[in-house]
Amino acid sequence: MAEFPSKVSTRTSSPAQGAGASVSALRPDLGFVRSSLGALMLLQLVLGLLVWALIADTPHYVYPAYGWVMFVAVFLWLVTIIFFVLYLFQLHMKLYMVPWPLVLMIFNVGATVLYITAFITCSASVELTSLKGTRPYNQRAAASFFACLVMIAYGVSAFFTFQAWRGVGSNAATSQMAGGYA
Repeated sequence: MAEFPSKVSTRTSSPAQGAGASVSALRPDLGFVRSSLGALMLLQLVLGLLVWALIADTPHYVYPAYGWVMFVAVFLWLVTIIFFVLYLFQLHMKLYMVPWPLVLMIFNVGATVLYITAFITCSASVELTSLKGTRPYNQRAAASFFACLVMIAYGVSAFFTFQAWRGVGSNAATSQMAGGYA
């Protein structure tokens, strides 16, 4: 059996050094918020919140149609928050193996289709579920209006993310440097 060497080289480090590096890397990218993708995501978040808050404040559980509208509005609102945080803190750059332009394009196209169905469902159900002029009628009508606006916002985002995915107006080097958003 070999003897333990008399001289052993050791190196120590403090845990604060490792933690400080990861915290400084999570600074928000304000350029993303000023970009068209960031502004559209903020618009989608605000309008989507209005849709599900207006529906949630009425007795929606009595009518199954509003269950679908609530599902679409809340689900897409939460997924949009996740994408917004990923891009705001540039976490998408750390996950470089994911084709983010393609993922965002598929999400926005899917969100547009889901909001089309939610808008039609919500609009068609307003007259059937409430008396005209009552508070639930007004809230559901407003939710239909905001669902239409969110649907348009997701459609515009789908167009821009399709352009980014195809690479229209840029080359690989500029889109890589810009972080993938215009």
